[in-house]
Amino acid sequence: MSEESLQLVTFNIGNEEFGIDIKTVHEINRMIDITRIPNAPSYVEGVVNLRSKIIPVVSLRKKLGFEEAPRDKSTRIMVVEIDGMTLGFIVDSVSEVLRIQDAKMEPPPSISGSSDAAYIEGVINLPDRILILLDLKVLFGKIEKLAA
Repeated sequence: MSEESLQLVTFNIGNEEFGIDIKTVHEINRMIDITRIPNAPSYVEGVVNLRSKIIPVVSLRKKLGFEEAPRDKSTRIMVVEIDGMTLGFIVDSVSEVLRIQDAKMEPPPSISGSSDAAYIEGVINLPDRILILLDLKVLFGKIEKLAA
């Protein structure tokens, strides 16, 4: 691996901490009203109007299989761009921006031969915690039809 550093935005869902490449993040917003979309998948919360642009919003809790939890003042909508598609996803809280050396990233553990976790790009073992790096292209690849 190269010695280049990764710059990540880290966020929490429950007790777990995740990270995504800062280059994909457009903005981080407090919760706003979401308009539901009939017959959308269960993890799709609906759409929001941000600066006159309609953006689909997904519950990352539901998408990753976490139990529902009440939203509070820490809940945020992270707006990202994935392959030209703008998408918002709801997280429990946003932690920080981290700069991490690539060498610290380990491949994701194989989970009983399942491809269900293909969206995990890697695991970063920090001195005080483990950070799961998400591959948004894999995780949200099937939502493009909704955004079209």
